[in-house]
Amino acid sequence: MKHTTRLDNQHLVDKIKQDFDKQQRNKLPSIIATLPSAGRIYPESSPLRSGKIEMRYMTAYDEDILTNTSYIKEGVLFDKLLESIIVSDIDIKEIASVDKNGLIIYARILSYGADYPVNVIDPATGKTIQRTVDLTKIGYKPFDLQSDENGEFTYQVNDTTSIKYTYSVNLTDNDSISQLLQKIICQVNESRNPLDIENFLRYEFFARDAKQFRTYYAETMPGLNFDYEFEGENGGTFIAGFPIGPDLFWF
Repeated sequence: MKHTTRLDNQHLVDKIKQDFDKQQRNKLPSIIATLPSAGRIYPESSPLRSGKIEMRYMTAYDEDILTNTSYIKEGVLFDKLLESIIVSDIDIKEIASVDKNGLIIYARILSYGADYPVNVIDPATGKTIQRTVDLTKIGYKPFDLQSDENGEFTYQVNDTTSIKYTYSVNLTDNDSISQLLQKIICQVNESRNPLDIENFLRYEFFARDAKQFRTYYAETMPGLNFDYEFEGENGGTFIAGFPIGPDLFWF
């Protein structure tokens, strides 16, 4: 009986601490961030369909996340950060990679400002030069496709085969071609059976057609446009991309 009472008391204490933490966090200033996908890649039933997420300013406590070597090693640093600062009642796992990148840029600007030092290669001299990017000037890629009620899109492979696919996934650089396709293809003709989709990839989706679809997918994918105009050593300008990594929050 005493043991049960102690457990109940501890549960109550934990609940009070959680409620207090939530109340204090809700007092922090926040903004409404617009998603690069405009929310069109999510089902109509998802709160993400609105294309907006409320997120708060970071505090010193949140900076502990940025220095967590375990998170960096496991590649979950940005997920953990977003999980902490997103105010909207949304599961971080439901946010697609293309939109997480946009939210991370918002977080960086809110926390440490828009100036971000990068190293780029000047094509005129071949030398690596250091320049400062204004993160507020990063735009979104044009995205004009319309999804169905499930947030899915249709692609016609040939006269007899059509597929439905999604951008609402989390892709990694380690995905093989077949793994990527299994993640993004939701339906082949009328079947949504994972085994039918796997058999389609294995026996029917010819390499030429698969490559054409992957090219189309990459070209139409929503996201950030990292092409930026830099000033070269000779005073001219050039357009180049730049990477975003864990060092985004180091300055």
